[in-house]
Amino acid sequence: MVIEPISHVFMAFMDIFLDALPFMILGVLLSTIVENFIPEGVIQRMTPKHPLGGVLFACVLGIMFPLCECGMIPFVRRLMRKGMPVYIAVIFILVGPILNPIVFASTWMAFRDNPAMAYSRMGLTFGVALVIGFLLTRFLKSNPLRHPIEPAAASLTRHNHTHGSQHIDQHDHHHGHVHDHDHDHKHDHSHAHDHSHNHKHHDHGHDHHGHNHAHGDSQLMTMVSHGSSELFEMSKYLMLGALLTALIQTFVAQDSLSAIGQGAFISHVFMMGFAYLLSLCSTTDAFVAVSFAKSFSPGSLLAFLVFGPMIDVKSTLMMLSIFKARFVLTISIVVAMTVLSGSLLFMHFFLA
Repeated sequence: MVIEPISHVFMAFMDIFLDALPFMILGVLLSTIVENFIPEGVIQRMTPKHPLGGVLFACVLGIMFPLCECGMIPFVRRLMRKGMPVYIAVIFILVGPILNPIVFASTWMAFRDNPAMAYSRMGLTFGVALVIGFLLTRFLKSNPLRHPIEPAAASLTRHNHTHGSQHIDQHDHHHGHVHDHDHDHKHDHSHAHDHSHNHKHHDHGHDHHGHNHAHGDSQLMTMVSHGSSELFEMSKYLMLGALLTALIQTFVAQDSLSAIGQGAFISHVFMMGFAYLLSLCSTTDAFVAVSFAKSFSPGSLLAFLVFGPMIDVKSTLMMLSIFKARFVLTISIVVAMTVLSGSLLFMHFFLA
């Protein structure tokens, strides 16, 4: 009957989605707080000069700013405007969505029967950060940015200069207007000027009160808008991933999945490609991965959990908005090779 498969798909979809929903909401809440209340200048003052310190700092940023990859690119763009080096920004983009307490907690909860998966995920991610950091500091010679990112100080200087020029133009225009009046009307003009001055003074106090009120409303609306848009953006990817997973579990024969999933090499490649296409959020992908635990090896699930948040469809498109296509392709290949090698090693030594 048709009703039975549909019911199975719906139940599998709801199990995955409802397990992941609390962690997704928590991630959105923290992302909104970071977006609106953390000064970006703090990051510049804390950035180390030594490359190894920079790699460690990029990893620590994930704990300080637990952002999903959906909000990572705009945040990193602002940090680079404040003076963050490119190699630290790239590492933060790759490992920041994984090396944070929310992702660790969600992975731990999803793999309650195998908590070593949560520790392995953090360990392999840190290993990828070390490899990428070493390669970038060693071999990156040219600027990988598509367009130069103007420092915030230069932008502020240009804004002040433009504002000052406009103020001078307005002042000159007002001065010319007064000079053209006849001397016979000097007394009347002065009286009108005083009246106008008093009127503006009272209006200014009223506008100042309205400005504070509008500023508070604007900040609140910005927070609500940021949180709701990110929640919508994350939830649609989660629902798509959960639906595809439920369809695969329902209509793909378990024998076929087991044949792929237990392969020493092909299972890792398959799950990495699967993670790239699903484009799940790092706070929720563990609940999708655990649903394949009976068919796929732990090492292949680890590859899914590490590669997906680093390189997937949406993160590739977002990185192409900042970096040159050749640089993004090179980084993607290096990350894929490193995750594949690392997941095989973890499978042999820690997850056997």
